[in-house]
Formats: sequence, structure tokens, C-alpha cells
Amino acid sequence: MATKAVTDASFAADVLGSDKPVLVDFWADWCGPCKMIGPALEEISNELADKVSIVKMDIMENTTIPGEIGVQSIPLMVLFKDGKAVAQKLGAAPKSQLKGWLESVL
Repeated sequence: MATKAVTDASFAADVLGSDKPVLVDFWADWCGPCKMIGPALEEISNELADKVSIVKMDIMENTTIPGEIGVQSIPLMVLFKDGKAVAQKLGAAPKSQLKGWLESVL
């Protein structure tokens, strides 16, 4: 399952109301490291589709939720379970590290 874009308006339903864990990738189009990890997150999304949903939120188009969460640097990945942030990873990393971290916190 490919990553999906979420917005300030859809965040509550798509992330907080999800029946399975959701990894939110906070990113921006001008962010080189964000673009670097994009393909890896797409692959991980397909590989772990039964365990987690991976969504992306553009912090330039959506400022409310990143502001409420306190996003100060990107890329920032935040894992939500049962409507609560339970883990986060800041910065780009190779796919194997991203997947290993995600599996360790699921």
C-alpha cells in the first residue's frame, strides 16, 4: 500500500482515528533528506502494509498539526498508536535502518 498524503483537516480521521498504527512523515518539497527517504518509505509501506499505515504531511501546506506536535526539524517521522504519539525518528537514514526502527517500535 503506497503512502498517502494527510492534511490538517484529515489528520484526526486518518491518523488519530486509525485502527492500526500510523507513521506520519513530516516533510517539505524543499527538503533534500525528505526526498531521499521518500522511496524507502514507499517500499516499507508496501512491505509492512498489514502492520502499519505510512502517511506524509507537507509542513508547508499544513501548518496547524505540525505546530501542535512541535515539529521543528524535518524529516521527522512520528508513530501514532491508538491516537497517541508513541515514537519518533528525526532525520534521514537508509531504508534498512528506517524499517528496523519502525519494526522495533510497532
